[in-house]
Amino acid sequence: DSNGKNRLSLVGGLGSFSQYTGGIRASISSKRFFFSIDGFGQSAVNDFGYRTLLGSNEKLSNAQLKGGSIMGQGAYLISDKNVLRLSVWYQQYYREVPAALFEAASVKNYNNSSLRLLLDWNKERVNNTWYAKGSFISNEMHYEDSLSLLNTRNATYQYYFEGGWKHRINANSQLIVFVPVQASWMVTGDTAENKQQVKAAIAAAYDVKYFHGRLDVALNGRAEMINDIGVLLPGIDASYSLTHWFLLCANVQRTYRAPTLNELYYDPGGNASLKPEEGWNEDAGYTLKARLSPNISLYHDLSAFNRVINNWIVWFGGAIWTPHNIATVHSRGLETENKLQWAVDKHWQLHIGLNTSYIIATTQSSYITNDNSIDKQIPYTPRYNGQLNLGFSYKHLYFNYNHTYTGYRFITTDESEYILPYNTGNLQLMYDAHVGHYPVSVSVQCNNVWNQQYQVVAYRPMPGINWLAGLRFTLL
Repeated sequence: DSNGKNRLSLVGGLGSFSQYTGGIRASISSKRFFFSIDGFGQSAVNDFGYRTLLGSNEKLSNAQLKGGSIMGQGAYLISDKNVLRLSVWYQQYYREVPAALFEAASVKNYNNSSLRLLLDWNKERVNNTWYAKGSFISNEMHYEDSLSLLNTRNATYQYYFEGGWKHRINANSQLIVFVPVQASWMVTGDTAENKQQVKAAIAAAYDVKYFHGRLDVALNGRAEMINDIGVLLPGIDASYSLTHWFLLCANVQRTYRAPTLNELYYDPGGNASLKPEEGWNEDAGYTLKARLSPNISLYHDLSAFNRVINNWIVWFGGAIWTPHNIATVHSRGLETENKLQWAVDKHWQLHIGLNTSYIIATTQSSYITNDNSIDKQIPYTPRYNGQLNLGFSYKHLYFNYNHTYTGYRFITTDESEYILPYNTGNLQLMYDAHVGHYPVSVSVQCNNVWNQQYQVVAYRPMPGINWLAGLRFTLL
């Protein structure tokens, strides 16, 4: 739009347990230039009721949250298909950590501030695209617990650069080559001791299509140096369209993940002895997209996966969590995604969706002698998961009911302790309207409508039934 467009919108919300949110967004754009700024703030007391291990009813304390964020984005069209973008994001949060069910009291809290800068350039030609992006991220954390005399400060900083080239060889094949470089360092405590991690890689992917595009094969490889460790990560994936509505796909990939600086050195909880995760992933499946009638469409996706990972990193703990390595983990399972949509008429639309997963993730070998973990499910990985979405839209009204089932999760490597399965239900209602010429959006959510008592993390109770209402008003 050569005349430019301006936008200004306000958003606010309130909910159970003294939740309050508010935000503002403004944007200006012209034919070559775009700029927007977003500000958001929230606070909550989170004083919901729960049942103690002794069976008495209490209210959660030391659970307040308050904070906010601001984000600015700008883009400039240097010339046709030659774009420069800049994003700046900053957030500041204060969180109190309530007592776990096995703790008598808690005064733990932490302050977290983060700054992210991203500069992105992209230039397209007929058969070539060049791009470059660079970023800087800083994350500072102050953790305090006067009961255990802990007062720690951790700061991580990261520079990242990536340059790449995409070349379309012909109508059926293309080549991508890119070089990512990342330098990170961490300062812990008052000693200002500097921990560093440098990653540099060269990566390429070649994609080619056969049989009029029905068969798509992609080869990829990545050679990476992490400090003084070199790794080569090859992979291949392929897909084949049996019909216009039925697609087969498969993928094999070698993986390697070095522990992050936080996992290694965070105070308290870091583990400097961690080893990198490495192994192979394989998955295969199919996707079905069918129109059963002019008004009814069906989407169904099923995939099976198999992963064998050495030095799997998993977190254990009570009041303070610490990462540990499991020597070898074998993870395999099935995942499905299903959705049925029915356009009854031009106003009414119904939808139903069901996603499921069945995952077996067991320890195959351990660094601990006789720890009884062999062939046992690793902690916090449920075998069964399911999620149902059911709802409708009518003109400017949207309604959805979400139901989630989470199965048994063991919290010890020998399966001696576990968290019971739970069901939660959530309702969402949204309505879009106009006040004069100004768009207005109203939303209401009711979470945990069945008032279930459950835990996502052991000995950390979750809130019962609660609600949240929001309003968005666009002025320009």
